[in-house]
Amino acid sequence: MEQEKVKKAIEAAKLYYLLDYNQNQIAHKLGISRPTVSRLLQMAKSEGFVQITIMDPTDDVENLSNELEEKFGLKKAVVTSIPQYENTIIKNYLGEAAACYLHDIVKDGDTIGVTWGTTLYHVGLGLKQKLVKDVKVVQLKGGISHSETNTYYSEILYLFGKAFNTNPIHLPLPAIVDHVVVKQAMEADRHIKKVLETGKAANIALFTIGPTKSESLLFQLGYFSEEDLDMIYSQAVGDICSRFFDAEGNIFNESLNERTLGIELQDLKEKEYSVLVAGGPQKIDGIYGALKAGYANVLVTDQFTARFLLDK
Repeated sequence: MEQEKVKKAIEAAKLYYLLDYNQNQIAHKLGISRPTVSRLLQMAKSEGFVQITIMDPTDDVENLSNELEEKFGLKKAVVTSIPQYENTIIKNYLGEAAACYLHDIVKDGDTIGVTWGTTLYHVGLGLKQKLVKDVKVVQLKGGISHSETNTYYSEILYLFGKAFNTNPIHLPLPAIVDHVVVKQAMEADRHIKKVLETGKAANIALFTIGPTKSESLLFQLGYFSEEDLDMIYSQAVGDICSRFFDAEGNIFNESLNERTLGIELQDLKEKEYSVLVAGGPQKIDGIYGALKAGYANVLVTDQFTARFLLDK
């Protein structure tokens, strides 16, 4: 990026945000057009020279937690305050909050089922070691990619295993295959079957919502045909464990669901702790559908997402 343009963007941002100049005044002072000022201010935000923090005194996280628990019949809602409604920041804060919650509830003999992705990776990074015995950590869905994209599944399993003093159980498969007969053959293998049964029996499950956006990690793994993508984009509000559902939380495409390897959404309803860790504007509809269907009994989210969910 040109150094002169950077300097101009920072100068415009200081005038606008610190000295309360309007855009016309900045244009006059810097000898540039008003549209150029607008572009410089946008650049200052997108490049991180300007970071906007909203501190809303009406967002009482304890009240938001109670309201979420009441509205959706949750065992627990953990709402954490974030300074910005931006994906990377959201994942950092939610990862830490979910890690603290998990640390508190895990006891001797528990089996923890985990999925993959950047949100769960941040949970893993936030985990502190806990001296517990006979804990198992198991992968709930396949994570092998057909592309070079990293799903973080091995790093996540390593971090969870390290925190709870156990060797994690891997599910060395793709999440979705091309034909149901391929899935059936994989599930018939006794080692794979044992991993899947361990995941189904886990009393704690930790997962997130995948938004139906092309930039979402799942869509970068080479699993889907164009036909699959057209249906997903037109009907689904999100996925849990690579299983897509509609606004009511119903599986929207049985054909695709039958080609998906890993835990069934109905099995999540049977968990002692079914923990959904998610937040952000692209995930609101998916979170709402998942909670409406009862796939989670614990929600870890941020104050902005909490308010949107309560207002829906």
